[in-house]
Order: sequence, then C-alpha cells, then structure tokens
Amino acid sequence: MSKASQEGMTAKKKDNFDDWYTQVILKAELADYSPVSGCMVFRPAGYAIWENIQRATDIEFKKAGIANSYFPIFIPERLLKKEAEHVQGFAPEVAWVTQAGSSELDERLAIRPTSETLMYEVVSKWIRSWRDLPMRLNQWNNVVRWEFKHPTPFLRSREFLWNEGHTLFATRAEADAERDEILGIYRKITEEFMALPGYLGRKSKTETFAGAEATFSIEHLLPDGKAIQGPDWHSDGQNFSKAFEIVFVDQDGDKQYAWQNTWAISTREIGVMLAIHSDDKGAVVPPMLSETQVVLVPIVNDESKKAVLAESRKLFERLRRKFRVKLDDRDHLTPGRKFNEWELKGVPLRIEFGPRDMKDRQAVLVRRDTGGKRVAKLASMEREVAKELRAIQASLLQRAAKALAEETRDAATLAELKRILSEHGGIARVPWCGRAECEAKMKEETGGKILNFPIGQKAPKAKCIACGADAASIAYFGKSY
Repeated sequence: MSKASQEGMTAKKKDNFDDWYTQVILKAELADYSPVSGCMVFRPAGYAIWENIQRATDIEFKKAGIANSYFPIFIPERLLKKEAEHVQGFAPEVAWVTQAGSSELDERLAIRPTSETLMYEVVSKWIRSWRDLPMRLNQWNNVVRWEFKHPTPFLRSREFLWNEGHTLFATRAEADAERDEILGIYRKITEEFMALPGYLGRKSKTETFAGAEATFSIEHLLPDGKAIQGPDWHSDGQNFSKAFEIVFVDQDGDKQYAWQNTWAISTREIGVMLAIHSDDKGAVVPPMLSETQVVLVPIVNDESKKAVLAESRKLFERLRRKFRVKLDDRDHLTPGRKFNEWELKGVPLRIEFGPRDMKDRQAVLVRRDTGGKRVAKLASMEREVAKELRAIQASLLQRAAKALAEETRDAATLAELKRILSEHGGIARVPWCGRAECEAKMKEETGGKILNFPIGQKAPKAKCIACGADAASIAYFGKSY
C-alpha cells in the first residue's frame, strides 16, 4: 500500500469537504493525478467500479435492443460546424489536433467532446427506408472537454468516460416513448447499484443540451450543499437529421427526416457516489459496485497460525464462488493495521477469523457503513454474507435518501430562496412561471440555477417567486457544480 494510504484520513467531511473528498479518492487508491492538468488516472479499484457500472448498464441496454458500436475519437472541423447551436455550445471546450509529426494537417481535427456530428455523417448512409428504423446505437468511450474550471477527480475532469446513446426513429411519438425507458434504466443503476437518490425532471430551455429540443436529467445533492447533474436524456428532434441529411422513405413513399435522441451516464457518478457515502475513515463503496465486496482477515498467533490460515483459505475458496473476496494473509501487518486499510479503501464487509472462531466454527462480520459487528456460523457463511451485503446496500440508499429529503426545502419567495441557499445550501423547490427572464433573475440574485422540474406535474396554486405571475411548475433550484 502507498505511503499516503498508510497515513489515513486527516480532513473531516463536515469541516473541509474539498480536502476530505480529495483525500478519499487518493488515499483509498481509487484515482490519482496525471501529468496532464485536469486529467486523472483510474487506479484498479476505481476502474473496477466503472467496469461494474458499465456492465450493469450495458445489460439493461441490450435488453432494450440497443447495440454497441464504436466511432473514431477525431472529428473533422467541417462536421463539427454542421449544427450551429451544437458547435456553439461546445466551442470553448474543444481540444484540436492541428499537426501530425512535423506536418500541419489540412483540416483541424477535434478530439471528441461528444460524437453526434461524426456519427451522423456516417449513419446517414445507412438509412434509406422506414424499414431501417428504429436504429438504436450506443458506444462506451472517452471524451475530452477542455474545461477551465477547477478540476476535481471524477466530478470534473478534462477527459472522462461515459456511454453515448444515439437513437433514430421514424416518428416523434416513437422517439418520445424512449425517454421513460432510458431514464428508467439510469434510475435503476443509480438507485439499485450506486445507492444514489436523485430528482428526475426536465431541464429549462436555458440549461438544455446544445443542439437538443429538450433535456431530462437526474440531479443529485453533494454533502457540501451543491447539486450536481447525473445521467441525462436529450430529445434532439430533427435538428441533427436536417443538418446531416438523415432522410428515409416512409411507408407512403414520402421522404422524411429521422427523429433522434441522445443519452449518457458518466464516470462523474463515481465521484457523486463516493462523496455521498464515504466518511471520515475513508471511502464507502456500495457492495454492488465494489472491486472487493468482502475481505477475510485471519487473526493468528505463533501457536495457531498454521491451522487458522488453513481454515481461512478453505473459507476463502467457498466465498469466492459467490462474492468478490480477498484473503489478507499478509504477515508483516497487525490485524489493526489491516482493518484500518480496508476501512480506508471502502470494502463493504470484513470477516475476522481467529483461533477462538476456529474452535467455535464461527467468524465475526464487520460492516463498513455502520461498524456493526456480529457473529455468524461458518456452516451458513455464504447466506450470512449475502444477507449483510444486501443490508449494507439498502442502508446506504436509505441514508442518502433521508439526507436528500432533509436538505430539500420549499421557498415561496425570492427572499426565502436567498436565505435557504445562504444558510443551508441544498435544494429548494420554487414556484416558477416558466419564463427565461424570471429564471435569469433567480440565478443572478442567488448564484444558483434551476436544476430541473418534475415531469407531468400539474400547475401549482402558487405565484412565481421572481415576478408574481401564476406559476407553471415547481422547479428544483440550487447552487451547482
């Protein structure tokens, strides 16, 4: 283990969230800084979390009939410029390749900030008839957005990993019907695997993805009182199909433009998950995603060492058939040092097994999330471990949901919204008329923004907090990353 990990945590979550978060990431050996400013290195334990997220999400995509593909990372400048609103939204963040070896390129190549323009140039050749639709593609890749804001591992980096879903349909109705399916998949992954609650809703026009007609998102709340956007789904209408001539002949023999959607979940969610669940001892990782779900620590003395280690290995072989488990039989560290290390790294469940346990045919189970201990019989260990892991997973979601509810408040006036954000942070529910002018006023006077507003809500019997007109919806509002 690295020297940094051995030193353990020094920052406190409540006292200095930024320092605490950075220590969790580095000392739990989940990620590290790279020589390129704003870019990060995924260490094996951190990348394993992403692999588990990717695997679980990909299974759901395939159930929905979505096929994986891959398109190049380089995008010719002429393609990036084809959809004006789209390129304008990304222009400040695009990194360019202008030279290969000692020769300048004839045309600049953008390093993929997102793949719409390149993909649609190619896909337009594949679609001729309504029989070619729907076309539902996904790719797992990396993107580069050269942001100049303060980089933070996982939460904000210049290169990150994600999925890019790109789907094409013959009618708007078919395209719109996909929304709940994809957002349902993302909600399942965030809640059941990451133990992360969030508010699902539609973004305001101001916050809509560049080039899209509408954006829907899941919004999370971090412990420092700031909101952060999670997975999203965009209705792109026919904006891109018209720019890239994605045309098909419908059943009546008429030419039509395809209707398109895009959607994504990124490695940002790992940072959100760690920030919400971890504590002053280090990382806390939900069992569904942790690289190691269970660590087995033999506790030995000179007299019992051989026998305890032999029984520990037998138990390890049993458990590894069902769980991601490690046997920590290192002989140069005390049990206490091992306990601290695995707590720091966030392994959900620790099993302690010593001479007395061997004699009594039992072991001690220790939960990472609560520190709770209990004794379990070796004969039923698989069942007991599974029970504990389920309990940890459920407890993390319940605790996070409780915290989100407690930090969500109602604001009926602009003055009340200012007070909530200045005194508490968190998320406020605010009546809003739907006008961009009022959205801008709220943003200017509070430093926050509309995160999203729930889908399908009825107009509330309330007045817009910015202008006093009848409210069209209740919106979630907060300061955001």
